[in-house]
Amino acid sequence: MFNLMELASNNTKHLWLKIAVTEQKKAWRYSQQHHSNPIARYNSYLNHICLDHFISWLEDWQQEESGPQPLIWPEKDIFTILEVVNGIAIQVGETQLVLLPTETTDLEELSVPQEWVDIPNWVADYYLAVQVNLDDEDESWMAVRGFATHRQLKNEARYNQSDRTYSLAVDDLTENFTILLATLGLNFREEVPPLATLSAAEAQDLLRTLANSSIYSPRLHADVSFSQWAALLANEQWRKQLYNQRLGLLQSEVSPVADIAPNKIQVNLSQWFDKVFEIGWQSIDTLINTSQLGNLAFATRSFDASKVSVINGVKLIDLGMQLGEQTVALLVALTEEAEAKTSVLVQVHPTGNQKYLPPYLKLVLSSSGETLQVVESRNQDYYISLNRFKCVRETSFSIQLILGDFSITEDFVI
Repeated sequence: MFNLMELASNNTKHLWLKIAVTEQKKAWRYSQQHHSNPIARYNSYLNHICLDHFISWLEDWQQEESGPQPLIWPEKDIFTILEVVNGIAIQVGETQLVLLPTETTDLEELSVPQEWVDIPNWVADYYLAVQVNLDDEDESWMAVRGFATHRQLKNEARYNQSDRTYSLAVDDLTENFTILLATLGLNFREEVPPLATLSAAEAQDLLRTLANSSIYSPRLHADVSFSQWAALLANEQWRKQLYNQRLGLLQSEVSPVADIAPNKIQVNLSQWFDKVFEIGWQSIDTLINTSQLGNLAFATRSFDASKVSVINGVKLIDLGMQLGEQTVALLVALTEEAEAKTSVLVQVHPTGNQKYLPPYLKLVLSSSGETLQVVESRNQDYYISLNRFKCVRETSFSIQLILGDFSITEDFVI
């Protein structure tokens, strides 16, 4: 490894690193497991290749210089960013760097997603244009072609509304990497205005819109302004919800679930596969032709009937005197998946002679005290449904129905 003086004496302009085959395969496996669609998976793959090699080089250099060790930012949630935005951040003491990899053969400009420039807690000091060549597995490499400061991007870069990026020509970048190393610790950030305020209800509306994994680029959704998107993404909890919903995961698959209070009664969903239902719950097959369920038969079409391991359970819930004792059906469908996971689909339907659900009925999914999904009925809704999610053994979650002053919670464990 070169130290700073060796780099300077050799007049090295670009940091050039060979990419190991083993690291390529490791990054590829990681990206396939943690993202929802091919574009996000490849973006994560490219970024992790750069991160692994660059941070290893930087750790060695910092150790020689007795400087602070580089840290990935955010340390635990990097996958929630790479699902939707290109770029990976590294913290070195008080200095933040953002690597921006591209496989462009003839690199002409540095393109920085607006999130890294205009979200206050994402702003970095340096933005590095990283060219990656993976054409030959045995001769793959990455090179830092130059860098710009945040101040330079805000004052000199061209803003592209169509893809919400700031762009600088490669000729306008600082090529000599030793200058960056020599100026670590200096502040090159321009002031950026605070983000717009986003209410919890607005955030849930955005999550419902953007959680569909078939939307490969939610950051550019035509109906969502950058100010809305930035406010959603800057909030760690909402960003995690977006990630989890796009992958169909419960939060508990990412972090351990908190212990359940001893007096809390949980519905054990695993027993449903053995046709064992708790009091109040029954197989939908036993009720589907009764007058209580009215026209509920069509509801099962939403469930995956192509899989023999589908189990459907239902509970009738009285919404209280305020609606003349109107009853709704809470449906839970389970499907056994690979890797010991269970897919869960939750819906609420009217019963009896009722054609529509009452308006403003909320269906809420939560886990470990954190709200993960919320859906609310409108006028003339035949039913409401949460996005399908997956969870592993011993995962706990809660489903809550709220209508005015009425509220009921059902607690579940897989």
